[in-house]
Amino acid sequence: SRSAEYSSQLQQLELVWTGPSTHAVPTRRTEQVLIELISSAERSLFITSFVAYNVDSLVGPIKEKIKDGVNVSVLLEQSQESGGALDFDSIALLKKQLNGALFYTWSPEKGEFEGGVVHAKVAVCDKRLAFISSANLTGRAMNQNMEAGFLVTGGGVPAQLEEHLNALAATKVLALET
Repeated sequence: SRSAEYSSQLQQLELVWTGPSTHAVPTRRTEQVLIELISSAERSLFITSFVAYNVDSLVGPIKEKIKDGVNVSVLLEQSQESGGALDFDSIALLKKQLNGALFYTWSPEKGEFEGGVVHAKVAVCDKRLAFISSANLTGRAMNQNMEAGFLVTGGGVPAQLEEHLNALAATKVLALET
């Protein structure tokens, strides 16, 4: 039993690649990995991206998790009308589709991060799986762009990432969208 416990604590990294592939290095696509991560969530799911649109392949699995009682949180960049960098409101688009999810924004108005934007593209569930990627939550990033990332299974990184995001929300560094 100690060996099994030790093995479960080990961290595994998997390269994730969307775009041209080769037969020399086996990889999985961004969309496949995100769907797997979303589908495996049992208690919590936190996703961040600069922008989100045209990702129906992800919306369905997230809706199912909300129905199953998973706590779903999403952090996105705000539109220019709300003080962000996007020329459209990607939060409003996704909020219509994901009733029951919590939506957060980050708007540093002064200090060392003044003018900063949400550029992180990560997803984490249950403190055990984390996906860190160059891909935004867009149809092009899922299917056409050259994107790279890592799926982290086990170890301390998934828990650390989820705890950090939750702490940013709890301390109101991230603003809850109403």
